[in-house]
Order: sequence, then structure tokens, then C-alpha cells
Amino acid sequence: MKNVAIVYFSSGGHTQQLAHGIAEGVRSVPQTAAVLWRIEGSDLRDGRWKNEEILAGLQRSDTIVFGTPTYMGGIAAQYKAFIDACGGIWYEQAWRNKLAAGFTHSQGLSGDKLNTLEGLMIQAMQHGMLWVGLGIRPEGSSPEQINRLGSYLGLMAQSEADQTNLFEGDRQTARLFGQRIADATHRWQRT
Repeated sequence: MKNVAIVYFSSGGHTQQLAHGIAEGVRSVPQTAAVLWRIEGSDLRDGRWKNEEILAGLQRSDTIVFGTPTYMGGIAAQYKAFIDACGGIWYEQAWRNKLAAGFTHSQGLSGDKLNTLEGLMIQAMQHGMLWVGLGIRPEGSSPEQINRLGSYLGLMAQSEADQTNLFEGDRQTARLFGQRIADATHRWQRT
């Protein structure tokens, strides 16, 4: 059994919906488990993030998928605090050769989501991880179409301010991304 951890922060619920869609895709691949870990504001104390249960769960995984909304053109502060708290893991290179992937959501069609995905990828590279891109050709730009925002580095999604649920195309893209991540995990982790 291969284990994929999805660690994310979500304020409005859209990033959480993406995380669940990715998990659904991961679980659709035989012999693959997905575990969701949510970064909570309550894990922040005096500006520092700490949650040993999440860190232990990530250590047990074969692959880690990182997810955050894009706020003001970058990674949400709550998620950045989690990334910064992983400095000891970086020092030990404990995640070296694990697979990594990333996803983000914003209200704007662009919203500078590429900057967020680049930030997630760079922190994964510093850990010695191997990045899995989206790998899905865009069908078009309509809300019901796959990879409608044309991202390749990772999953990007967008919703209107008053919209509760994701567009169907974004939801389906999340599922397909989860399948790709699970397939890559099996290819990379052959033991």
C-alpha cells in the first residue's frame, strides 16, 4: 500500500474541496491510500506553527501534496508558517526523494497563482523532493472543462466570491491530478 499525504490550509472551503477531490483521485488507484491533513489557525501560537501529529503523518507518507489558497499573490500566511516550521525536517533531509505536488485556488482567474505554485515547488526542492506536475492538457477555458486555467506546474482553480462550490471542471481536474499523483507514487516507490 502506498500512502499519499495531502496537507492543506483552507479558509473559505474551496482549497479543502480541491484537497478532497485529489484524495478521491488518489484512492481510485488500487493499493493507494490518501490521508488529509488540514493546517488550522489554532496550530499557530506566538506566530509559530506546531502540530507534531501532522509532521509524523507526513513523515510516514510516500508522497506529500501541498495545498494553499493564493492570498495577495502568494502562499497564505498560515501555510507559510507550516512551511517554516519544517526547517528541522529540511536540515535532516527527512523528505529527500519523496514525491511532491501542489495545488492552489483564488478568486481571480490569474490571481498570481503561478507564484504560489512556484513557492510550493521551491520549498519541496529544498527538501530534496521530486515534483509531479499536473500533466493534463487543457480542454478549453469554460468552467466545465478540464485544466481550464492552463496550468502545468500544479493544480490551479478559481471560484467567484459568492460561489460555494468549485466549478465542475476544477473538481474533475483535481480528481485526475490525484490519479496522476498515485500513479507516479507507484512508479517511483517500487518497493
